Amino acid sequence: MEKKNGSKKMNIAIIHPDLGIGGAERLIVDAAVELASHGHNVHIFTSHHDRNRCFEETLAGSFAVTVYGSFLPRHIFYRFHAVCAYIRCIFVALCVLFKWPSFDVVLADQVSVVIPILKLKKSSKVVFYCHFPDLLLAKHTTIVRRIYRAPINYLEQLTTGMADLILVNSKFTASTFAATFKCLDSQGIKPAVLYPAVNVDQFSQPNGYRLNFLSINRFEKKKNIDLAISAFAMLRSPDVTLTIAGGFDQRLRENVDYLEQLKVLAEIKGVSKQVKFITSCPTSERNALLSECLCVIYTPKDEHFGIVPLEAMAAHKPVIACNSGGPVESVKDGEVGFLCDPSPQSFSLAMAKFLKDPSLAENMGSKARAHVATSFSTKTFGIQLNQYIMDVVEQHKQTKAD
Repeated sequence: MEKKNGSKKMNIAIIHPDLGIGGAERLIVDAAVELASHGHNVHIFTSHHDRNRCFEETLAGSFAVTVYGSFLPRHIFYRFHAVCAYIRCIFVALCVLFKWPSFDVVLADQVSVVIPILKLKKSSKVVFYCHFPDLLLAKHTTIVRRIYRAPINYLEQLTTGMADLILVNSKFTASTFAATFKCLDSQGIKPAVLYPAVNVDQFSQPNGYRLNFLSINRFEKKKNIDLAISAFAMLRSPDVTLTIAGGFDQRLRENVDYLEQLKVLAEIKGVSKQVKFITSCPTSERNALLSECLCVIYTPKDEHFGIVPLEAMAAHKPVIACNSGGPVESVKDGEVGFLCDPSPQSFSLAMAKFLKDPSLAENMGSKARAHVATSFSTKTFGIQLNQYIMDVVEQHKQTKAD
């Protein structure tokens, strides 16, 4: 069977640790959908897939999803998360290796330790998508933790360099990759940038511009959601509301604890009656929230890329985000939103501009939609990803011929 561009259809495996709801998962699902639309047979392998807490596309049937190792623990007494993640992903990779015929290409992300296992089948090329170096996300606060992380950090760099192609989600992550994995950089191993994308067609015209600010993030401390509450409290506007929605997993202690901390903070700031919390809302509800809000508040500092700003802009909404990391590459300051210092004062001043002149949100939102449709659509993402994969396979053929 031939594809539209005359290239041969391929069998592509995607390995992802936990197919829940989040930015990394959104990218993997988009990759599967787009590669399938290009005529490839796509199969996702994961260690966890809750059909009640997942992106709808994983249930639609355009690609297969197979779970291996769901019985394996995510942690041991809330410790050793990294080791458990490695074990789960290694188990998935071994199942793919021994239970399935060769795939033309395997796309893996987050956990690089699976790469040498997948490359045991010489016919399979491995593409690794690095959302961000994991060793920078881990804590190294004590001697014991540094000793614990040392072999894991070493393995991450060693195995990442074994991929046939490395992709990253932003120029910010690419520069961080080079500074973190100095050995790989000195060897000339440099990642290519493939921006995440958003399906702009899922967002219709906004349903008004109510005096409601919206924050969408997983309930994790690194997402800095308390900044949104503190900035909102400084507005001192009783007729305005703040909705905080995002991924929430009852299994994760951090999610549970952080949500409670945010509720306490809202009480302390005196805005608990104006702040609404929504956990793990489905796509339809998230889109409805985007349609009705005034603008979106995106609070992570030094975010690797950030899919939420793209979703907000695709929904005709301006974005207020930190002036660092991925949003610097996706949000045009002063045109489709505002990039601010990560302080309540700075965010609150930007929010006040939209309250003073709601038409500003409408004008910026219109420009934001056009910006995303041009530069960050899933179609553009799919074309670029497909080309990267085709190039890897072609290089493999040329190497064998030589």
